[in-house]
Amino acid sequence: MKTTLSGVEFANPIMTASGCCGYGEELAEIFPLSRLGALVTKSITLEPRLGHPPPRTAETASGMLNAIGLANVGVDAFIRDKMPFLSEQKTGVIVNVAGASVDEYVEVSRRLNNVDDLDMIELNISCPNVDRGGMEFGSDPYLTQKVVAEVKKVFDRPIIVKLSPNVTNICDIARAAEAGGADALTVINSLVGTAVDIETRRPRLTNNKGGLTGPAIKPIALAMVAAVHENCRLPIVGVGGIATWQDVVEFMLCGASAVQIGTALFVEPEAPLKIVSGLKTYLQARNIKSINDLVGRLEKY
Repeated sequence: MKTTLSGVEFANPIMTASGCCGYGEELAEIFPLSRLGALVTKSITLEPRLGHPPPRTAETASGMLNAIGLANVGVDAFIRDKMPFLSEQKTGVIVNVAGASVDEYVEVSRRLNNVDDLDMIELNISCPNVDRGGMEFGSDPYLTQKVVAEVKKVFDRPIIVKLSPNVTNICDIARAAEAGGADALTVINSLVGTAVDIETRRPRLTNNKGGLTGPAIKPIALAMVAAVHENCRLPIVGVGGIATWQDVVEFMLCGASAVQIGTALFVEPEAPLKIVSGLKTYLQARNIKSINDLVGRLEKY
């Protein structure tokens, strides 16, 4: 079940998605984080952020809407208070980095470069629910290439770039990230959506809109993983509505080398363990020697 992503080896290809289990403390009370390939932290910014006021999550018939607003403790408190815990977990650690400007992405990444036991950073250039930053960088090929290239100057471990589906052509953004020096891509972030309370006539989120995640976006994510795999040479971390081991097999056949579990954690926190077990059984039953033998093996009509 071991897999290697941009030169970094992970025990298995199952990761958590950013923003779905904070800094890992609560999830570690449910199962040992060493059972994961890696834990991806919530987004870290230069200064602490409170995020949007509640309500900032809402269920829909087909998934979950959220507009947390990148609430986090800030990079210095993360390094001081959260990283020691993560260092003890014997799992891969990927820190998601967000910013409102190129300078903020660079400064957060520069400070993280001095942190031990951190395997990679994931640049969040695709958050759909903040006013500044986020999709501003992930929807413009020039800005995508620029922010990646500038971060590469100050961070000497692999960089993953998390792409938005809310663009005209995700492959253009993928190629721009590759040109900037990205080492891998996460495909996809959430889609912009909203929901309305018909009694108050107000949106159900104080941000008026949010990011849709969960089962509804899985077919979209699969199509985008396959498209990026065909048009870009970088390894892909697939994410979007994954809840079972069968979902993971689909993503890997479409071209993902690893996957992230997001909304499913809110429904069943132990989902990653069931997925790892199911994948092992699937491989053994078909005499597949390595999980990597599935990557990009989709047979098209």
